[in-house]
Amino acid sequence: MVKNICFIFPGQGSQYVGMGKKLYDNSPEAKAIFDQAEKILPGLDLKKLCFEGPIEELTQTANSQVAILTASIAALQALGSDLKPVFCAGLSLGEYSALVASGVLEFSDAIRLVRRRGELMEQAALNNPGTMASILGIFVEDLKEICKKTDSEIANLNCPGQIVISGKKESVQKAMALAEQKGAKKAIILNVSGPFHSSFMKEAAEEFKKELGKTRFSSPKVSIISNVTADCENRVEFIKENLVKQLYSPVRWEESILKISQEGCDTFFEIGPGKVLKGLLRRINPELTVYNIETIEDIKNLISIPIDKRN
Repeated sequence: MVKNICFIFPGQGSQYVGMGKKLYDNSPEAKAIFDQAEKILPGLDLKKLCFEGPIEELTQTANSQVAILTASIAALQALGSDLKPVFCAGLSLGEYSALVASGVLEFSDAIRLVRRRGELMEQAALNNPGTMASILGIFVEDLKEICKKTDSEIANLNCPGQIVISGKKESVQKAMALAEQKGAKKAIILNVSGPFHSSFMKEAAEEFKKELGKTRFSSPKVSIISNVTADCENRVEFIKENLVKQLYSPVRWEESILKISQEGCDTFFEIGPGKVLKGLLRRINPELTVYNIETIEDIKNLISIPIDKRN
């Protein structure tokens, strides 16, 4: 087994109209995943939503999460089993795709969990209106101090120079202004429906814990890196515990990638829609190699990958 491959999976925000269509049309394995998802989610025309939109409906939290999970696992199944990772990781929602890839969750269970997760997050956002913002070009410690002053919270530590904050709209706006005064290059409000990865999601987390308790988890066949701890976690009870905490805790993506690379992985496969993670990895460590697996063409192009990267 090759010792330097990691599969990474995108999170919410990577959705776009048309995602998964070429895979569905050209891969029986991918088609089976989309068909299975629709049977599990009655009342949601997932294929039409992914392939035709509209984007406003696709972007709704409860819809986008199951759509991205399905498109990601469809790409994984179309890829086949020639490549064997030793680590899997996903950005927020993407952690569920990673759990499927590592054998912890069956796809059927993952999609039910993710649907409920999205619904609970949407409800928590209605009960606790807020927003998120990306702050570019500021030190983490400086931003932590700003968050304390403004009652906002660190939500994502994505890569050097890119941190996302979360909270009530007025708190986030105050933090943005202070960050720019402190020298931040840019502060951008994100197009999200609530203050995710913050304490405002704790009510959703409590309900979601009940759903996790009803779901069968298996020991991972591939090491999983947790968003919450940025470390390997292969014990089922702690995987579940971290999935609850993930809803209201910062996503430690930069630390996660550094951990994986320190363990000897230098080749990453971003599996699913978009190229967001590839961009983040370039900022974290430009020496890492990242391949995107999103379309049937991407899979066909794998023949050009050096033989030492294959099983």
